Amino acid sequence: MSAAPIRLIIGLGNPGPEYEATRHNAGFWLADHMADDLGASFTLEKGFSAWVAKGRHQGEAVIIAKPITFMNRSGQAAGALLRFYKLVPEQVLVLHDELDLLPGQVKLKQGGGHAGHNGLRDIQSAFSSAAFWRLRLGIGHPRSFGLAQQVAAFVLHPPRREELAGIEDGIARCRNALPLLLQGDFQQAMSRLHEGNRV
Repeated sequence: MSAAPIRLIIGLGNPGPEYEATRHNAGFWLADHMADDLGASFTLEKGFSAWVAKGRHQGEAVIIAKPITFMNRSGQAAGALLRFYKLVPEQVLVLHDELDLLPGQVKLKQGGGHAGHNGLRDIQSAFSSAAFWRLRLGIGHPRSFGLAQQVAAFVLHPPRREELAGIEDGIARCRNALPLLLQGDFQQAMSRLHEGNRV
């Protein structure tokens, strides 16, 4: 299942300090760590509507981006970067929070629907394709925790301490799998990521 290696990584979140610590910004948190792992730092590139970090892996350029638009306009940055770097959707990895997975669980998949995630929906539209890869970082669902909170309010609040510990564990596993993703070894990356999922 070795395929075109990942060359563009897009973390999803909302811009601004008021959203920084919220569950919906888990994709941004992971993007920050991945940039650190590649020794890259973010620069604001308004032409791409994103913070962009440029790193290298085994001599190949790797771009990591955090859109400065709100979540539902993430495709603006994703589409601009895809076109500029002459990439195909199969070379793109989108990092995003996932309600259907508990904190500490992560899943890697290619293609599929957007399951109501506005960031994924907009990127799918911008690419005219669903063939990009998604790294789904579990944040849990309000129902998982017996909360009556609406989903919109839940994702825009910071995780509680025990949830954060789980999310951080998931982030650590994603970082561990990054070299495999950049080599196009998706089967091995999946094994490494999914075997650590707590039931």
